[in-house]
Amino acid sequence: MKNFFNLFYKNLFLTNRLFTGLGSCAALFVLAFFFPWLGVIPQLFFYTLVILVIVDGTMLYRTKKGVFAKRHAPERLSNSDDNELGIYIENWYPFNISIGIIDEIPVQFQKRDIWFKTDLTPRQRKLINYVLRPTKRGEYEFGLIRVYVQTSLGLLRRRYNFSQAETLPVYPSFLQMRKYELMAISNNLTEIGVKKIRRLGHSLEFEQVKNYVQGDDYRTINWKATARQGNLMVNNYTDEKSQHIYCIIEKSRAMKMPFEGLSLLDYAINASLVLSNVALLKEDKAGLITIGEKIGAVVPADRRPTQINKILEVLYKEKTRYLETNMELLYSTVRSVIKQRSLVVFFTNYESMSALQRQLPFLKRIAKFHLLLVVFFENTELKKVSEQPAADVEGIYIKTIAEKFAYDKKLIVKELAKHNIQSILSTPQNLTINTINRYLELKARQKI
Repeated sequence: MKNFFNLFYKNLFLTNRLFTGLGSCAALFVLAFFFPWLGVIPQLFFYTLVILVIVDGTMLYRTKKGVFAKRHAPERLSNSDDNELGIYIENWYPFNISIGIIDEIPVQFQKRDIWFKTDLTPRQRKLINYVLRPTKRGEYEFGLIRVYVQTSLGLLRRRYNFSQAETLPVYPSFLQMRKYELMAISNNLTEIGVKKIRRLGHSLEFEQVKNYVQGDDYRTINWKATARQGNLMVNNYTDEKSQHIYCIIEKSRAMKMPFEGLSLLDYAINASLVLSNVALLKEDKAGLITIGEKIGAVVPADRRPTQINKILEVLYKEKTRYLETNMELLYSTVRSVIKQRSLVVFFTNYESMSALQRQLPFLKRIAKFHLLLVVFFENTELKKVSEQPAADVEGIYIKTIAEKFAYDKKLIVKELAKHNIQSILSTPQNLTINTINRYLELKARQKI
């Protein structure tokens, strides 16, 4: 009995409709002092309200389990993407109810407005979908599902607590990876902004002899096959395969800068994951190296079916460091791990020429043995400041400094090109597309 009353009081809530009724009742009693003709109307109103409250409570509590709720969530969440979750709700009451649902989502989202309202008829089932967008990798803990039920009277509300505590890992953007994967399989990468590169020559990998169609290169005509068949026949070539593609991700404090909730490291991780997957679909070998003041993870290049999962698991655990990157250690690691000429994509960030000059000697050494592509970020906030008109003297100073930093970024691109080092200066949101663009371009131009 004691447990019943504790459960009753803990899960019973009074609604605004009941407080409105009590307020109206109090107002009638006050008015009865000044207007005696009201007579017993206040008492009748009060007793009617009491009876309705008893009826409402009886309807809510006469069934031990009136509703059922369960959270539908994926096994893991994708960082920086909209992840769809759902709450399954079922009405076991023999009458219509109105419900409110609170899902205790992880504290990382800092949201207190996950409140859903809906109406259910007897035995009706419903799935309520909602979207969460995580901006940090790691483990996210979900709590209880709390369901508040009220009848058509709406004077009381009963709460049901469904214990569904679970921990979901947030991985690098595998949803984005799958989107590009489908595009790469169907050769439709141009539909999402990836450029189609004109082929300037032919790779050495012969594929087949086929009939000539309008638009084929005349230089590929196979005259012997043409003589035998009596129709124009051309040689068909395919991109070279099994080329090594390595993504090197810097984890120093320069990559901790945030943009739209994500750090630059997370943008680099998402882009490297997609690039590795596209490279594997193109039958190249993908590898990974992470570097801070010491070497983080090293995944040798391979094209086995399990390679992308291995890279995904490694990237899931990576975090930014606060010390300067050890470029000498990176160079020695590249020389010892990467045994043949490869495309090395180095994700980093430079805010000034002096930052580049500290690393340039080691970049030049790596570029002697491999095709080096340095990827760094455009500071979009500084760009906005430089494009806004100055309102006063202080604004002129701020705008001048912002323009100076933006100009330094362009000088960095020229300085790298002077030493035969490829580079990409990209905004964070366009990093993935720009990186895949350059990979496909270098592959089509047979630079690797």
